Amino acid sequence: MDNAKKRPSWDEYFLKVAMLVSERATCPRMHCGCVLVRDKQILSTGYNGSVPGEPHCEDEGCRVADNHCIRTIHAEMNAILQCSSHGVSTRDSVAYVTNMPCTNCAKALIAAKVKEVVIFSDFHDTLAEEFFATSGVKLRRLNIPESLIHYDFESFTSIKKG
Repeated sequence: MDNAKKRPSWDEYFLKVAMLVSERATCPRMHCGCVLVRDKQILSTGYNGSVPGEPHCEDEGCRVADNHCIRTIHAEMNAILQCSSHGVSTRDSVAYVTNMPCTNCAKALIAAKVKEVVIFSDFHDTLAEEFFATSGVKLRRLNIPESLIHYDFESFTSIKKG
């Protein structure tokens, strides 16, 4: 990229935030991130992780039942729960998620009145798409955004020196 760096679109920005959030995930089976947004403002974030105070998969291994890790709370659920614990409505929000939500997370997003889900990966096959369609929740698939962060450190250091 040259000196005139392209500013990311809002969709790219929020998906990149979801990618960064996914780095906090503690289940090695899947690192997923979710960002709930309304009116271009981040309401909450979530990643795959254990119940607070409980062991993490990366420390004690996954607890697998029916080929799913049951130790973790999924990213979408954690984002919804964060809103709930802070008294923030999720109504008419947009969920930016790194992966296609599982069927249960899709149902939770629908019940939370999320109006749109934006993803870049159809990691696994679920009934999510069917549930979103019948519930009127818009599903958009975008290309994965660039994973690099273009922090303009040179401008910062020239201001500091000047």
